[in-house]
Amino acid sequence: MGIGGDRFVVEVIEKATVGAEEPWNDHWLPFTNFDLIVPPIDVGSTFFYKKPSHEGFSFPTIVKNLKASLSQALSLFPPMGGKIAWNEAAGEFQIHCNNQGVDFVEAAADVELKELNLYNPVESVEGKLMPKKLLRGVLAIQVTKLKCEGIVIGIMVDHRIVDGYSANMFISSWADMTRSKTPSIIPSFARSNLKPRFPTVYSSLIDNVFAPFIPPPNPDSDINEEENEYTLVNRIYYIKGEHLRKIQLSASESGCRTSKLVAFTAFLWKEVGLSMEESGKYNEICNAVVVVDGRRRLSEGDEEKKGKLMASHFGNVLSLPYGSKKSQELKEMSLSDLAIEVQEFLQPATTKEHFLDILDWVEDQKPQPLISKAFVGGDMSFSVSSGQRFETMDEIDFGWGKLTFGSCYVPSERKDCFVMTMGSPMNNEDWVVYMHLPKKHVNYVETHASHIMKPLNADYLNI
Repeated sequence: MGIGGDRFVVEVIEKATVGAEEPWNDHWLPFTNFDLIVPPIDVGSTFFYKKPSHEGFSFPTIVKNLKASLSQALSLFPPMGGKIAWNEAAGEFQIHCNNQGVDFVEAAADVELKELNLYNPVESVEGKLMPKKLLRGVLAIQVTKLKCEGIVIGIMVDHRIVDGYSANMFISSWADMTRSKTPSIIPSFARSNLKPRFPTVYSSLIDNVFAPFIPPPNPDSDINEEENEYTLVNRIYYIKGEHLRKIQLSASESGCRTSKLVAFTAFLWKEVGLSMEESGKYNEICNAVVVVDGRRRLSEGDEEKKGKLMASHFGNVLSLPYGSKKSQELKEMSLSDLAIEVQEFLQPATTKEHFLDILDWVEDQKPQPLISKAFVGGDMSFSVSSGQRFETMDEIDFGWGKLTFGSCYVPSERKDCFVMTMGSPMNNEDWVVYMHLPKKHVNYVETHASHIMKPLNADYLNI
């Protein structure tokens, strides 16, 4: 069976279901209040490898080993082999760890690694090297052999189960187990450290961070979406370290040194604002969101044991603070002034109290689903997440060779604008940046910042 593609065809060799090895126990796992601020969306990861460098690694052997180690990993991470379902006894939706298994696709593609259009992952990955939208369970995996004998692993997961940190924990552990290595982190599913206080108490500032989630309209009702210049597109770029340093220096001209993430967020915020102005969307609102991980912050001032539990917590522990500016303001403000704005809306979300407030606030909003307030109301909004701390370049080694390139993946049907900054596989100075943004703004950035944002290609990766 083939999966259609404009430039190459993928043949499905086998579809299987992989479950946890024995022993395992059927149980229900409640969502935490942090899980409840994540909308029902899918997120993905792709990992590209060159031809195995060692003898004995035939593709059938590789697939067999991956299935065996995945079965072991599912015993350690039971939510990944379960489903989200209504728990009648609890009167709420929970994660049913019932070991229904993971959809596992083995495939072959008539394309070489160097021929893949990595700059445009919709063309090269979606519907080809990545499992389709989750039809059952919370996790799906596809392993594809390329014509050059390179290998691509595509992973799709329900965001309500994991954030980027947890997804990386699972994938790293799976890779470790494939190499018969003990995982570096044993996941914790304890809920005791993430319970709200009683009585609940929180700052009114939380009302400015989250809001009730209303599902978007049926995408099938969109008219002429293909011709719409504001259709969301997926692109991957690389930024050389020298350009990152220049952006950081320019963003620090006010005398307050900023991080590269803050500087880049300010840079992109300004570029999107300039694009809006040029497009005739004069003085309209543009929101910039920065994803903040709360694990370390929730354990501040506590004993070492709690710090370790939070570091190994499997699930979502995020906040989504944002800043709001009119496009005209973004046009007129300097990069350093915008960097100060980013730091100001970030600062309150970097404290332990902020994350405790989220737990309490969500408790009082139940059972309504919630979302970042920046994405309510139809304004132009984008979120920036940092993947630099994830072990995507050195540690995702399944035993047949080092990773050539790894990236997040956002399904094209998602309606939220998302940007992920990641470390480069080439050196410690460069970045790789994944963008899921309107075509109009992407084209503007490519035109006006082409010396900074370079389309990812095989030459850069030395493929």
